[in-house]
Amino acid sequence: MGMENIVVRRVAPHEARGCIEGLADLLVDVVEHGASVGFMLPITREKALAFWTRVADAVVRGDRVLLVAQAPDGRIAGTVQLILDLPENQPHRADLAKMQVHSSARRQGLAQRLLEAAEREAVREGRTVLVLDAVTHGDAYRLYQRSGWQAVGDIPNYALMPDGPACSTTYFYKHL
Repeated sequence: MGMENIVVRRVAPHEARGCIEGLADLLVDVVEHGASVGFMLPITREKALAFWTRVADAVVRGDRVLLVAQAPDGRIAGTVQLILDLPENQPHRADLAKMQVHSSARRQGLAQRLLEAAEREAVREGRTVLVLDAVTHGDAYRLYQRSGWQAVGDIPNYALMPDGPACSTTYFYKHL
């Protein structure tokens, strides 16, 4: 995928369900290529479709912001979410979640573009503090460090990688 033609955009509530198929393809690809985004191998298309259906429903309700990086042919090369549905004492905060970049589009700056777009959307939503977690010392960890996010701490054996081994997770925050 040529990065120059990829457009990063916010998915409108009325179009969220129309993105489910492409997002499911992306999720299967990233999990099969080792990304720790909450799913284990083997990941089925049905499981990916069910997950993205729940996300689309949350977008429709206004509980999440969904960003996609889309090629001119409609293929989705990447995505990230902002979770807005938080406790009432945290109206200023959002969780950044499920950053995913297709295996064919990695190491070309797309994750950085998605991150910057998510930060802009958070500001538009009136959010001034973002929080996320990432596999300790993984690719995303390094991206967040380079982008001014502050590491809070690591939790050993927090989650499992898609192929089974336990991994440490680092929590980050950023004030916007």
